[in-house]
Amino acid sequence: MGFDAASKVVKLEEAAERARRVRARGGKVVFTNGCFDILHAGHVRYLGQARELGDFLILGLNSDDSVRSLDKSPERPLVPEAQRAEVVAGLAAVDLVVIFHESTPARLIQAIDPDILVKGGDWPVERIVGAEHVQGRGGRVLSIPLVEGLSTTNLLERIRGRA
Repeated sequence: MGFDAASKVVKLEEAAERARRVRARGGKVVFTNGCFDILHAGHVRYLGQARELGDFLILGLNSDDSVRSLDKSPERPLVPEAQRAEVVAGLAAVDLVVIFHESTPARLIQAIDPDILVKGGDWPVERIVGAEHVQGRGGRVLSIPLVEGLSTTNLLERIRGRA
């Protein structure tokens, strides 16, 4: 039987239940979120570091409408949400992916109740959505340093011949 990355893309209710089971056996649940439009080495390193912080990594993925609401640029996302979800789910570091449609993952964070909440280094801890909730229940909130020069924006500029 082959590996099916799409099977790791689940609804919020299933992710919350899986998180409860991990915690019930003494494990630590890590949560992160983002667009992950064009996957690059910076994403892979970041997700690997996030996963090393605990036992189970749940990734909240912005839906196409959610990405558009973030003012990234009119043509973003370049890759449709179902494909982005399958790509990040295919990474060994990621245990589950939940697509969310809101502009922030606040609802996911409250439902999943992660022990550790992580964002990339461009997000100071005090600005990370859900930080108060996670810290309020004794969890940790971390900002992992970005890999210099690796970003989707940089890739798009190179593709367009602007770099």
